[in-house]
Amino acid sequence: MKIKRELLVGFIFVFAAGLLFWGFSFLKGKDVFTNNRQFIAIYSEVNGLVRANPVSVNGLKIGQVKDMYFEPGNSARIIVEIIISNPIPIPKNSIARIYSADLMGSKEIEIKLGNSKDYVEPWDTLTTDIEVSFKEEVNRQVQPLKKKAENLLLSIDSLVTIVQYVFNRATRENLAQSFENIKYTFDNLESATGHIDTLIGSQKNRIINILANLESITNSFKQNNEKLNNIIANFSSLSDTLVKTKISETLLSTNNAMNEISTIINRINKGEGSLGLLVNDDSLYIQIQKSASDLNKLLEDIRKNPKKYVKFSVF
Repeated sequence: MKIKRELLVGFIFVFAAGLLFWGFSFLKGKDVFTNNRQFIAIYSEVNGLVRANPVSVNGLKIGQVKDMYFEPGNSARIIVEIIISNPIPIPKNSIARIYSADLMGSKEIEIKLGNSKDYVEPWDTLTTDIEVSFKEEVNRQVQPLKKKAENLLLSIDSLVTIVQYVFNRATRENLAQSFENIKYTFDNLESATGHIDTLIGSQKNRIINILANLESITNSFKQNNEKLNNIIANFSSLSDTLVKTKISETLLSTNNAMNEISTIINRINKGEGSLGLLVNDDSLYIQIQKSASDLNKLLEDIRKNPKKYVKFSVF
């Protein structure tokens, strides 16, 4: 009985040790009861990936992360050992991508299966990729909006400065005066329109008569359209007649006559001919003046002494 109890205690101890070993191995990413395949993935950063994080294909878990450590040779790259417990074949151009599994930032490795006909073998190195984190994605989306908001704030600040500079006390007073002038202008326009309405109302009969006269004139033009056409035709005929006349020959003859007159005047000015001598020689003028003076003296003597020249005989 004592021996059975010791065997039971020993069996429980072995079972507990085995369970502890299996649990410890499982937590480290090892499963001692399955035939796992192991692969290598090298990343520049792991972004919060830890041991025992799931490895999935199309959302189905097929393995987990076994271990992580820096690449030998003072390299900053990180080697991640992956254990695949699922027998699914993995093409060589497949990509092991680290991504955020939830909003809390939990990381997993998702294997994007390629289309290659060749498949990886255990301990082969997989092609890797890192999904942009939610924070980085938000920053990437918000950064352009942030720049636009900053530029908008700068523009608003500049606009406010300009408005403050423009709308100073003098400008506000000028604007108030301008609005007052505009109001005065509108009042004048309203008064003017009122006067126009009054004028139109008082002169309505005259305006009607003027329009009637205009209509009568247009009717007269319309009724005498044929006569107007005849007058226009006569003017056209007259212009044709004037065009057909020998105006150019007449003008040429007139020009020749003017030239001859100019020649005669030039000869007179030069003293040629009798008329030229008469015009240019002053001796004849002197003789005529002398004769006129003698004649005046003679007439004066006759007036004073008529008996000297006229004798009367009384019968």
